[in-house]
Amino acid sequence: MKRVKHYIKELLFMVIAVTVMTNAMSIYKSRTLTKTPLTIHSVQLLNGSLYQIKSNKPILIDFWATWCPVCKVEASNIAFLSKYFEVITVVVKSGDDAKIRKFMQKHRYHFKVVNDAKGLLASKFKIAGFPTTFIYNKEHKLAFSDVGYSSTLTLYLKMLWAEKE
Repeated sequence: MKRVKHYIKELLFMVIAVTVMTNAMSIYKSRTLTKTPLTIHSVQLLNGSLYQIKSNKPILIDFWATWCPVCKVEASNIAFLSKYFEVITVVVKSGDDAKIRKFMQKHRYHFKVVNDAKGLLASKFKIAGFPTTFIYNKEHKLAFSDVGYSSTLTLYLKMLWAEKE
């Protein structure tokens, strides 16, 4: 029993250490991201439709790539959040629309996707790494930005906070 307690303590310490390190890395990496309010009012989605970004609602914008292993891990978190919140994802330099559609179908993802094939939108937001997530409050002012993996719980709580702001 003493040995089990030791391993539980070690595991807990590792989880806390990794969490602190990843958050510190995210803060460091996100210092160069755009901090300006969201000025985009509509986007063309992968399905060809023009999507109007709702005013007076917080929004999560996630930049990712099909070739990014961390993005693939985080995608299920984004898919979950898209059921409850305003979420738009931007896939960057990952191929043409047909390739992205095939990727989405293969993984059974159903969230809103903008194909930023040339990386123009990513440049506007000053994206340097993937995944990068922006959360804007109801007035579309930046509330949070993260570079790297973010858990479902972390993103969910940040979206709740953005709703209250």
